Amino acid sequence: MINTLINQTFKITKNENRPALLTYTVAGDNTKKKSLEILKSISQYADICELGFPHNTPIADGGQIQTSAYRAIKNGIKIKDIFSIAAEFKKKEKNKPIILMGYYNMIYQYNENRFIRECQKSKIDGLIVVDLPFPENKTFAKKCKKKNINFIQLISPTTSRSRTKQIIRNSHDMIYYISMLSTTGGKLKVSPKKILKEYSKIKKQNSSKNVVIGFGITEKTIKSLNKADGLVVGSVICKEITNSINKRQNTVTNVTNMVKRLKNKIK
Repeated sequence: MINTLINQTFKITKNENRPALLTYTVAGDNTKKKSLEILKSISQYADICELGFPHNTPIADGGQIQTSAYRAIKNGIKIKDIFSIAAEFKKKEKNKPIILMGYYNMIYQYNENRFIRECQKSKIDGLIVVDLPFPENKTFAKKCKKKNINFIQLISPTTSRSRTKQIIRNSHDMIYYISMLSTTGGKLKVSPKKILKEYSKIKKQNSSKNVVIGFGITEKTIKSLNKADGLVVGSVICKEITNSINKRQNTVTNVTNMVKRLKNKIK
């Protein structure tokens, strides 16, 4: 385990006897400037901020995140803008971990080594690459680790026990447990009790690893999952941005209020 900002954050939240709150927003939604404003504002309640790079065919993302991604793409957001949003954010919030989340073909097109260098320059703390599974990601993950960037492995309900063991062994400071087999933002089809049962099987294999739960988490379900090390909320935030835009309301205020409510539920 590398002693990174991500690991330090989990130490703090565990001492406070609560899960870390991880928020997900799409870089450049609905403009580069607004996206940075939202990020800065919600970081007062979020423990870790995930920033998604918009993709025109996001296979793992449900309707809400796709809508956010299309808005960002329509506004001409490029990878260099995503790095610039992250770098600007880290100037103000140097102790707040930021994780980039996206798809491998964008990294491949940009060039792997160049991408990792830019991550380091922009002070990115971690990377989630949705379509680069284990063991195919081993070489890339090693490159990230060399630059002190967490490569975050994914485990799903269908990951076999032996594969889970290998993933845990090869993981860095954080593992992302996908709570159910669907795209993001789907309604929680599995009971929180069952999710936590599967989650505890992962924790039993190595209790020192920080494991977060994502997919299907809303204001209604977040409290029932508060035994986890961390909880990721994305689709409901993207939905709030869409609603605020449609109603011509202040997106920064509305999204910040929502994140504050989510945080209060797990305190």
